[in-house]
Amino acid sequence: MAPSVDTGLDRLIPRLDRAVELGRAEAAAAAIKHTLAELIRERVIRLPERFRRTREDTYARRLLHRDPERDYSVVAMTWGPGQGTPLHDHGGIWCVEGVVEGEMEIVQFERVDDADGRYRFAPRGRVRALAGSSGALIPPFEYHVLRNALPEATTITLHVYGGELDHCHLFEDNGDGTYRRVRKQLSYHD
Repeated sequence: MAPSVDTGLDRLIPRLDRAVELGRAEAAAAAIKHTLAELIRERVIRLPERFRRTREDTYARRLLHRDPERDYSVVAMTWGPGQGTPLHDHGGIWCVEGVVEGEMEIVQFERVDDADGRYRFAPRGRVRALAGSSGALIPPFEYHVLRNALPEATTITLHVYGGELDHCHLFEDNGDGTYRRVRKQLSYHD
């Protein structure tokens, strides 16, 4: 029998459980941000090879852990060079994102208007997040664009969601400064 790989999940999951048990999204997110940053910087989290594989067509989204009792999930995302997302939300679910390796560019947006199904956004910050960085999105401040900032390397991120993120909304540019909201069903990759 092959030796098991120490992924660090035995240290991560109990701390996530305690953070989620704090109840309020703000308190849980703050505790999770601290936990992710600490364990990533200490190189405790080591993902198995299947979580490290990129996809040609899109970033890869793989379920790492789900706790239906505490209602949270952990998803590993693998980003090929230059891969990213369009402007999107998290369907009303809070999220903490941590960079495991590589570098991400994150642009945060604020929704400033939504008349007649036409949404307007204003950029509210651009961040280049290095390994060990973490950040939180708590509705209604959940609009952003993510992109692997490395032109020739893979980036891996961990996302802890306050529930099962099975859909989100993409915002498609109408070409006149407004966006159209489109529901997107999400799935996991092998």
